[in-house]
Amino acid sequence: MENVIERRGAAPDAKEHHVRIRHSLLVATLAVTALTATPGAAFASSDHVADHHGDQHGTIQPSLRTLSMRSGLKVGTAVNMDLYGSDAAYTRIVDQQFNTVTPENVMKWQLVEPTQGTYDWAAADRLVAGAQADHQLVRGHALVWHNQLPSWFSTDGATTSFTPQQVRDLLHKHVVDEVSHFRGQIWQWDVVNEAFNEDGTPRQSVFYKAYQALGLNGLDYVADAFRWAHQADPHALLFYNDYNLEFTGAKSNAVYGFVQQLRSQGVPIDGVGFQGHLDTQYGFPDLQNNLQRFAALGLKVALTEVDVRTFVQPDAAYPGKYTDTPLTPELQATQESYWKQTLQACLGVPQCISYTVWGVADSNSWVPGFFTGEGAALLFDDNLNPKPQYQDLRQILWTTKAPRRA
Repeated sequence: MENVIERRGAAPDAKEHHVRIRHSLLVATLAVTALTATPGAAFASSDHVADHHGDQHGTIQPSLRTLSMRSGLKVGTAVNMDLYGSDAAYTRIVDQQFNTVTPENVMKWQLVEPTQGTYDWAAADRLVAGAQADHQLVRGHALVWHNQLPSWFSTDGATTSFTPQQVRDLLHKHVVDEVSHFRGQIWQWDVVNEAFNEDGTPRQSVFYKAYQALGLNGLDYVADAFRWAHQADPHALLFYNDYNLEFTGAKSNAVYGFVQQLRSQGVPIDGVGFQGHLDTQYGFPDLQNNLQRFAALGLKVALTEVDVRTFVQPDAAYPGKYTDTPLTPELQATQESYWKQTLQACLGVPQCISYTVWGVADSNSWVPGFFTGEGAALLFDDNLNPKPQYQDLRQILWTTKAPRRA
């Protein structure tokens, strides 16, 4: 199943498809024997985290990617290219544990075109090459976003020295150039990222303002971006991606109505990405029902940036710093529960085709830099040791009788 992917108009040969499924399920079944015997088994270090070939002691320890074959769900991670390839333990986890990868930064406009008209694809190309070598799929992230724009285009995401028509022309060139560069190599693209505010109003980005100044609907840049991306790679799956869609409210309702409108206009949108940045100080969202209502529009859905942050213990040795240990056992339990529920929600919706965690280890998470006193948000600790929630996800992938992905 590893190499059988769904892309627009690219269905695999049926006989080959079923042979691969049977082979992969056999491998997963053989590999999972140790897990079912000791489902709570923990590993001492990242060296012990292995795929179905076994660990250094000869004990079979099936990976997330092996166990995910049972449902067909693709389980992925965001990749930090400063560590990928240079940190052996980090790279080993990325390669062995996940069957999809998402670039944290290196496909964003700021990184691929730092100087106008001069592209730098080196880091992104390296990620794609590594994924292909390890039989992983790639989620491209993110073509159009108000953040991390090149400084020559906009320094604040809201203003620019270019005219409205130039903004539209530059956006068109950027989308077409990047998607064309990776044509045939990207499974899913996050075409537009975070176009709405929390209250459901459109974000007043540089793109929105330019389109309004041209006498167009400010959100028409979204439809344009999807059309341009589809023209550049007709087989890639195209997603709108945003945070706090997990909760039913003004924002998710606005996005729901908007993507419904896009589909009615024939815009080639294939899916909606729910980022899944959760915090234990807030209640768990009605995630499965919200995934299902978007899927009912005829869309695929995905959890694209999952992490679960919580309050963590101060570091006694370094005043003002924090450890990666939850502040209380109760917070740890809540955190584990949220991880379980996110995966179970995705597995419960057949149109939820991928589940991506936003990073590998707490030591390279974005959370501590944005939320003082919070952290411990990922599946591996600061030393790349697997945490209880990693074991929880493994067990859920094996024991949940989920429908196979569409």
